[in-house]
Amino acid sequence: MEKRLVLVGDSKSFMVSSIAKELTDNGFDVIKASYNVDALSQIANRPSVFLVYIDDFGEIKDLFVYLKDSTLEGDISLSVIGSQNDIDSVKNLMPNTPLAASFLRPINVKDMAVAMEKVLQAEDERLQNKKILVVDDDGTMLRTIKSWLEGYYQVFMVNSGMAAITFLAKNKVDLILLDYEMPVTPGPQVLEMLRSDPATSHIPVMFLTNKSDRESVIAAVDLKPEKYLLKTMKPMEVLKSINEFFEKEKAKSY
Repeated sequence: MEKRLVLVGDSKSFMVSSIAKELTDNGFDVIKASYNVDALSQIANRPSVFLVYIDDFGEIKDLFVYLKDSTLEGDISLSVIGSQNDIDSVKNLMPNTPLAASFLRPINVKDMAVAMEKVLQAEDERLQNKKILVVDDDGTMLRTIKSWLEGYYQVFMVNSGMAAITFLAKNKVDLILLDYEMPVTPGPQVLEMLRSDPATSHIPVMFLTNKSDRESVIAAVDLKPEKYLLKTMKPMEVLKSINEFFEKEKAKSY
């Protein structure tokens, strides 16, 4: 397991320095970073585990808006250190993205290091899972599907067809769950774009739709997606369909 994390905080803070030292003494590769969003986004070979020391949430709220988006997209695992008010503010800002860990100030740095070891283990296990990209213009639907699947798969989210194309230009996934009806670039058009590009033509696609009438089903099936999933399906039914798909793909490789 790679023990790397980003520690975000004031480099002049005694506590931040103490935290960094304790983690380093326990074998962590600690990348120190300031609260500056631009600087964070430029870190080369950035690990996915973030630990943020909060002096005053109000002064660094923009940082957490940035981290919220990254956490929702499945890019990072976020842990925080702060007062109860600071931690509550973070949770209120991102109600649909649970923290990997939270530590109340003043903290016991030794206990914190042990807890972060478990966070890294959990993140390492998550990164072994298959990657699924969910494409839907409805933010509520995106978060709902993510909550259904994230315990079993790495889930990434985008809210438009063109955002999906842009994401896939830089990232590899094992499956795409694609909304059939979206404004500007609907699902069928996105699928045609994916199939016409050699870099993405091999990626399996399942359509997501609210329509269950015969005409709509036939139209979707004619495009030859892997499956056609109704958004009204129960969470376990969606998960079962995806599990069965990956099990069949695994069997083909033997």
